[in-house]
Amino acid sequence: MAQDSQDIPSVTPKVALGISGGIAAYKAAEVLRGLQTAGCAVRVAMTKRACEFVQPLTFRALSGAHVIVDDYAPDNPDPIAHITFSQTVDLFLVAPATANIIAKFANGVADDFLTTTYLASNAPVLIAPAMNTTMWHHPATQRNLEVLRSDGVYIIDPDEGEMACGTVGPGRLSQPEKIVAAALEILRSAGGKRTNDLAGEHLLLTVGATREAIDPVRFLSNNSSGRMGFAIAEAASRRGARVTVIAGATAVAAPVNISMIRAYSAEEMYAAVMKHLPEASIFIGAAAVADYRPVQHSLQKIKKTSSSMSLELERTPDILQAVASAEQDKLLVLGFAAETENVLANAREKLQRKSLDAIIANDVTREGVGFDTVTNEVTILSRDSQAPIHVPLIAKTNVADIILDEVVRLRLRVKPFSLSEPGAVATG
Repeated sequence: MAQDSQDIPSVTPKVALGISGGIAAYKAAEVLRGLQTAGCAVRVAMTKRACEFVQPLTFRALSGAHVIVDDYAPDNPDPIAHITFSQTVDLFLVAPATANIIAKFANGVADDFLTTTYLASNAPVLIAPAMNTTMWHHPATQRNLEVLRSDGVYIIDPDEGEMACGTVGPGRLSQPEKIVAAALEILRSAGGKRTNDLAGEHLLLTVGATREAIDPVRFLSNNSSGRMGFAIAEAASRRGARVTVIAGATAVAAPVNISMIRAYSAEEMYAAVMKHLPEASIFIGAAAVADYRPVQHSLQKIKKTSSSMSLELERTPDILQAVASAEQDKLLVLGFAAETENVLANAREKLQRKSLDAIIANDVTREGVGFDTVTNEVTILSRDSQAPIHVPLIAKTNVADIILDEVVRLRLRVKPFSLSEPGAVATG
């Protein structure tokens, strides 16, 4: 994530920086300065406990503005500060976010200025947790984080290392420069460019898992739920695209306002994709397509007559390769690379070998990443040598928009469709 001020809107972005009561509160000063260096205007709010670690005067001197701790305090210049403070900013950032403040956010508690501001905010929210390792691993904390992710809150996982209490493990506040980079990425993405920025595009998207029959009751498949693909479909539709989904087996509900076609085997999905490809201007292969299928499958259930069974397998059609090889001018083609080792190297090789415009790589061995999770952590690699975009562990709904932001950027490098061309689609 770049920290270049050119990556954020030309109008000065406004950031509300919330600081809760942990030993890492002193690092918030570095976060504030990093945001200011990138061209942001920053207002600060602190909990009363945070003031026991760092005095508000520090942040008032750095920000040049009143630091709000208690909106009922006599020196507070704004009697409804929790409204004006939260609803006039482009990003609400909390660093550090303690286990206590996370629990309050997740459960809608509004008993101080910071928690009231969270409930009143209509801006994107980014939190950077910091706490003892045991507290971080506690089921209650993880449950609260899951709630916040499902609510669309961006979360930067803490770093591992030695804490002030002497324990070693995850829980240290992420480095200030990483927090600033994540904030700038959110500001760039939410800077007003997502409204109908895909109008005129037709997105063809594969979703879910394929199933390759062994007999009428058994099949080869994988753990894909379709959640990531459906998140992309929903986000693209919201941003003005016409969306057609070719779906295999899925475990979550499909979004509305899309056209969906079921295709359970790799062969069926290949046929459906090639049928609808001429109408598409963007293709994203988000389905987990089986690479192999049984050479033969039984028409009757195979009985358990021996201690082992052998299957001869053959390759399935390579849908992504076929799409990328199609002679279809101005078609953008993106794929996924679910890897377990050498993630970026394997993704780059796939990007080049299949001549894709971009590939979204993730390490499916990591907790909270990949199949059947509500979160994802990905790196987006593009063929045009743009620096890789690393997206930290956040909700898949948020990841979907960041992927589509890259689609929009790639589209700007391609000559728009002409309405006079046969079968062309206007890009708006």
